[in-house]
Amino acid sequence: MKNLITLALIALMGLPVLAQNKTDKSLYWKDKHEQVDCISSETGDLYQKVGHHGPAVENEWMGLRLYFDHKVAIDVYNKTKPQLELAEAKWYPTTEQQEEGWGADQYKVGQTVGLGGVRLWDGEQVVFLDPVTMRTACVKKEANTSYMEMLSENVPYKGDSIDVLVRVTVYSGMREAKVEAFAFSSEPVQFVTGVNYHSGTETKEGEGFIATWGLHPEDVAAFQLNIGAAIMYDPADFVKKEKLEKEYQLISKPTNYISTWVTSACEKEEGFDNMTDFIEYVEKL
Repeated sequence: MKNLITLALIALMGLPVLAQNKTDKSLYWKDKHEQVDCISSETGDLYQKVGHHGPAVENEWMGLRLYFDHKVAIDVYNKTKPQLELAEAKWYPTTEQQEEGWGADQYKVGQTVGLGGVRLWDGEQVVFLDPVTMRTACVKKEANTSYMEMLSENVPYKGDSIDVLVRVTVYSGMREAKVEAFAFSSEPVQFVTGVNYHSGTETKEGEGFIATWGLHPEDVAAFQLNIGAAIMYDPADFVKKEKLEKEYQLISKPTNYISTWVTSACEKEEGFDNMTDFIEYVEKL
C-alpha cells in the first residue's frame, strides 16, 4: 500500500517514475537454497555444488548461466513468453510449468564455448581458463540491469600466470546481453569466443554476426523446440573466424579486453517461427 501511495505522490508532483527492472540474478548452494552474492573455490570447480551449475542472470526473454568449472561456457535458458522465471524455476521448471508456457533448458553446450563463452588462444590452440588458484563468481542486480562475473586467477598462459574476468550483463527492455572479457596481464592476450551448433542446425554468417537455428540434443526439457542463437561482434576486433565441427570460433587480436553481444529466441515466441524470422531480427540489430 505504501508503494502505491508513493507512486501516486510522484505522479502528482510530475516526477519521472523509473520503469520496473525486468531482469534478475541467481546464485545459490544446492544444499542450502539460499541466495548469495559471491562464491569462490581454489579448485575452480563448483559445478555440482552450485544451483544451475554456476551463476545465472535473466531478462524477460532468456536466461544465461556461466558454468563454474574449466569450461566457463555460457548456456541459455529459452522462454516462450516474456517473464522472469529464475527465482521460481531455478533453471529447471516442472513439466506442468512448461505445459503452462514456462521456458526450459533447451540449449546444449557440451565442451564448447556455448553462446559467447570465453577462453584463450596461445597462437596454436585453445587454452581453457583452468587450472586456477582461485575461481570466484558473483552476481548483482542494479537499477536497470543484472550481471554475473567470473574471475579465474593465475591461469597458465604462454609461460605466465594471468587473471581473466568474464562478465555477462542483461538489460531491462533488451533481448540482447553483453559479454565482456578482461585480461589482467603484463602483455596482451588473444581471446577465443564464438557460438556452438549441432548436426542438423542451420547456420548463417553475416557482417559482424554468426547465427544458428535448430533443435539441440537436450533431454532436460519436456519438449524439444527450435532455438535461435546469435553472437554479434566487431570484425575489427578479431583476426580469425573458423567453422569447426561443433562450434564457430572467433580469435581476437592481442588485447586486454573484448566485448560481444549475444541473443537467443525460441520458435514458440511471437515473431520467431523460423530461421528467416530470427535472421531478420539479428540483421536489424
